[in-house]
Amino acid sequence: MDANTHPAGTDGWCHWHDGPSSTSQFVRVQERQSGPPLALYACAPCREQRDLRPAIGRVEV
Repeated sequence: MDANTHPAGTDGWCHWHDGPSSTSQFVRVQERQSGPPLALYACAPCREQRDLRPAIGRVEV
């Protein structure tokens, strides 16, 4: 299953290692040319390796 077939708006999936995770958190939104934006989730190990921070409570400008 890839990022385009995973149910949008749900956690439990890491878009960085492209697999299931019980520690995934919302990280950012990816804009697409067509269709709605895609919410991206990352698990704890991927967030640590890539210095990603959960986006909850953050406002991107």
